[in-house]
Amino acid sequence: MDEKLNKASKIVDRMYNNDPMSQWLGIQRLQDGPGISVLTMQVRGEMLNGFSIAHGGIAYSLADSALAFASNSHGIQSVSIETSISHVAPVKEGDVLTTTVEEKNLTRSTGMYYVTVKNQDDKVVAYFKGTVFRTGKEWDV
Repeated sequence: MDEKLNKASKIVDRMYNNDPMSQWLGIQRLQDGPGISVLTMQVRGEMLNGFSIAHGGIAYSLADSALAFASNSHGIQSVSIETSISHVAPVKEGDVLTTTVEEKNLTRSTGMYYVTVKNQDDKVVAYFKGTVFRTGKEWDV
């Protein structure tokens, strides 16, 4: 494993281990790397709303975690400053959601990311866009 990939994985380990929300969601990390975060999770009954579909916050929270892990994995502590989501298909109990992250822009002070959330049938269920502020503070790992 090369040094950048190893450092990215250590950063995401530290973040995930101190992230009760990602743990409650049941997120599993499939791939970590600088600007990369492939996450997966299964939708449970307690995540549904009154329409018996997943609450919009579920896909949002999964995508937000992917944003956090991808943006911080470069080694600079980064926090979101603007996010948005478009829900394009319903999510049901038992669905398995997976993220892919596309790093669109990275500067000394900001980063912009697109996160696509798909279900187990490879159908897109949500598009998420996030901008982060890069604090300049390095992760100590």
